Amino acid sequence: MKLAEALLLRGEYQTKLENLEDRIRANLKIQEGDTPTENPQLLLQTARETSQALCSLVARINRTNHTLFLEEGVSLADALARRDMLRSQRQLLSRLAQEAAQRDYRLTHSEVRMVITLDLGTLQREIDQLSKEFRELDTRIQGLNWTCDLLE
Repeated sequence: MKLAEALLLRGEYQTKLENLEDRIRANLKIQEGDTPTENPQLLLQTARETSQALCSLVARINRTNHTLFLEEGVSLADALARRDMLRSQRQLLSRLAQEAAQRDYRLTHSEVRMVITLDLGTLQREIDQLSKEFRELDTRIQGLNWTCDLLE
């Protein structure tokens, strides 16, 4: 199995666990004398098995990430950490830019006037640069994911 396939499977397991939790909750309490639409014990057992499979898969993904190198001296695990940091910084700056772009409406001239304390042009250029770096790094990571086999 390729690393990329394992990552897709991880997502499927996570979605399945969320779905199982919803189904268990829907059958957790019923009116006295009624029967649940699904057996919550069986659903819970399936959730436990899926969780165990997910744990095993994530361990294999992590082992693989620590042995692969994106380029000389940069492990896949380090590249993933950098990608997460780029995403986080970009999201923060984007939220700030959106907040600053919202107009403040004053009803009268005597109300306090708000001013923006950051240069929005500079902020947008930084967002664009972070987006570019993220996109380039993510493309390299995705390429490696589809060429490398998952470790046992």
